[in-house]
Amino acid sequence: MNILNLQEEPQQIGQLVEWHHNEWSYLNPDGSIEQRTEKMKMYLEPDFVPSTFIGKDNDALIGSAAIVKCDMDTHEELSPWLASVYVSTSHRKHGYGALLVKHIMQKAKAEGIRTLYLFTPSEEDFYTRLGWIKKSEESYRGAAVIIMEVNL
Repeated sequence: MNILNLQEEPQQIGQLVEWHHNEWSYLNPDGSIEQRTEKMKMYLEPDFVPSTFIGKDNDALIGSAAIVKCDMDTHEELSPWLASVYVSTSHRKHGYGALLVKHIMQKAKAEGIRTLYLFTPSEEDFYTRLGWIKKSEESYRGAAVIIMEVNL
C-alpha cells in the first residue's frame, strides 16, 4: 500500500466523503455530504493539522486517516486528534488500517507532537494493539464512545 497526502490526489475527496458519511453520519445526523466535502477541502491546505492521508493499492483507493485539531466538541481542551480512520470493506483485515494509523503517528511525532487523542465507538482493541490507552468512556451524540490517547 502506498500512503499519500490527500493534497496529492484531491480528486479522491468524493469517495472519502461517501465512505465517511456512510460510516459515521449517525454521530452527526444534521451533517450533509456537502458540509463534509467543504470541511475535507480544508485538509488540502499546507498545514499539517488538519491533513488527511490516503492509502492506495495500485490505483485503487483503499482507506484514509486524518489528523485534526479537535474531533469532539465536548473536549476542545484535547488536541490534536487522530480521526477518520477508514478502510474499504473489501480491504479490511489486511493490516491497512494499522499502517495508516502508524503513518499518522510517525508524522505527528516528526512534527513535534507529543500526544494524540482519538475516540472510537467500537475499535478499542484495534487501537490498544497499536499502543493507545483508554482515557475515558462517555456518551457522545447519543453513542457510547471510548476516548484514547497515545504518547509519541
